Amino acid sequence: MLETVLASIRWLGHDGFILTIGGKTVVFDPFGAAHTEKADIILISHEHFDHCSPDDAAKFTGPDTVIVTEPVSAAKLSGDVRTMKPGDTVTVAGVEISAVPAYNIGKPFHPKSNRWLGFVVAADNVAVYHAGDTDLIPEMAEIRCDIACVPVSGTYVMTWEEAVEAVKRIRPKVAIPMHYGGIVGTAADAESFRKALEGVCRVEIPRPA
Repeated sequence: MLETVLASIRWLGHDGFILTIGGKTVVFDPFGAAHTEKADIILISHEHFDHCSPDDAAKFTGPDTVIVTEPVSAAKLSGDVRTMKPGDTVTVAGVEISAVPAYNIGKPFHPKSNRWLGFVVAADNVAVYHAGDTDLIPEMAEIRCDIACVPVSGTYVMTWEEAVEAVKRIRPKVAIPMHYGGIVGTAADAESFRKALEGVCRVEIPRPA
């Protein structure tokens, strides 16, 4: 099932992805997406405009879509919106969703006290980690997943070098770089990340949606 889930992953740009897991369509942090389709679940990591975009979320929202996020983002969104905090686990449409910490160390942009989110979604014996906007944090050593989507741009999040260390701690089967090519970061960051993990972890750069 890992290869099936991996083949379904498409990059919406920045931190946005769409994938199929457990037979359900899951969208992470849609922002400025040219491609849209109705999702069963939308996961939004935090309130910043390039992650919590009500207009973009609406493009993926159908009558039965469930949106899962943190409380500040929830107040901006419409529909069946549910909130989580780090450490919570819920099951939506047969997909297990665990909220995990995502925050900065030594930067002001994503304070730990805000309790913003990364997510681990799991179904059919496959788990996908979407790190959200985060630095390299101690809690990553506790993440268990098959596929890890991690930011690589630096500035607001960890650098690609720190993302390499994160992958070494998490030990997924596949790593996917994100948070580049738009507001900050370039494809060169993703390529440096990939090269640094040769012989350590498989790295995939998904096709654009």
